[in-house]
Amino acid sequence: MAQESLRLVSHQIASQDGRLPRQYSAEGQGAKKDMSPPLEWYGVPEGTKSLALVVQDVDAPDPDSPVVPWTHWVVANIPPDTKGLPEGFSGGGAGAGREFGGLQEGVNDWKQPGWRGPVPPSRGHRIQFRLYALDDEVHLGNKVTADKLMDAIEGHVLGQAELTAVYEG
Repeated sequence: MAQESLRLVSHQIASQDGRLPRQYSAEGQGAKKDMSPPLEWYGVPEGTKSLALVVQDVDAPDPDSPVVPWTHWVVANIPPDTKGLPEGFSGGGAGAGREFGGLQEGVNDWKQPGWRGPVPPSRGHRIQFRLYALDDEVHLGNKVTADKLMDAIEGHVLGQAELTAVYEG
């Protein structure tokens, strides 16, 4: 039987026709603001030793070039038997990210650890969630960034899944 391929889903995003709801942005209301969305994954490849997640706005403008991805969240060394991350796992002042042994949240492009939701200057930005199944844990030191993670996982990716949500603001 062929192995199921790695899939990444969020029922909160799916129920909004592929849009990222406001509570996952800095524009949310009260306690329902700037918290990470719930994510689930299926079909983790055999031999996976850890998972890694990178979330970026792939439509972020940059004064020096047309588009440069803006990192909202980096998570390394997610245990392979983990089935997902619950809503509010990171961001919104939570800090719940400590309950998964070995998991390491990285620094986003605001130079802050954990999730930080979008606040784009224009509407219709695509927020891309990429999950990687890896054949080893990554050793990135104290400051995990998307660039460091992407360099470290080169040659170690057993599977990859992607979920894209549009943030309308």
